[in-house]
Amino acid sequence: MTQRPALPPDDDADALAAEYVLGVLDLPDRQAAEARAKADPAFAARITAWEARLAPLADDIAPLPAPDLLPQIEARLFPKPARPRRGFSWRFLAGGLTAAALALALLLAQDPPSEGPQLTASLTAETQALQIAARYDVETGTLTLTREGGAPAAAGQDYQLWAIGADGVPASLGLLRDAAVTVEAQGLAPGIVLAVSLEPAGGSPLAVPTGPVLVTGALAEATSG
Repeated sequence: MTQRPALPPDDDADALAAEYVLGVLDLPDRQAAEARAKADPAFAARITAWEARLAPLADDIAPLPAPDLLPQIEARLFPKPARPRRGFSWRFLAGGLTAAALALALLLAQDPPSEGPQLTASLTAETQALQIAARYDVETGTLTLTREGGAPAAAGQDYQLWAIGADGVPASLGLLRDAAVTVEAQGLAPGIVLAVSLEPAGGSPLAVPTGPVLVTGALAEATSG
């Protein structure tokens, strides 16, 4: 706290009021003076008198414009997120895409991977317009059949596909309702005969064909070219 020489009570109050107005008191003394002014009207009057007495001293002081601190305050309260370095990131991305494109071009320039073993069959008959091409992928066990001639089965009927091995026992591989059909048929081998019979809608009610066998063809290894 500010140390003042001992003065008579009135002089001490007057000096305290003057120091308050001049703003030379430290924080505890200033707070004490403010509290005293609220409780002591005479002391408050001394402060008012000193304010009026010292006010002319400020007439010759040119006012200084207050600094515009709002942008700094907003910047601290609401900082903007850092912007990514677009130039670098896009150049890096473009470089990565270029490298990927080159790698793809080199890959495509190489010899294409050879397909797995293929078996084919042409299912035909001299007296039938129906013609079906079959291609079997030995590795995946996928049999693809394409109707290349003839019409779909009439209403109330279905074409049914059978595989007949060396034992002569037919095994159903499903119905051929579309022009192109793919079925799973594991274990087919060269020499197995594929046959198509005409059955009631939904297929044969038995484990063997019940309708006429329209076309047949034996699976054989596909020739290159």
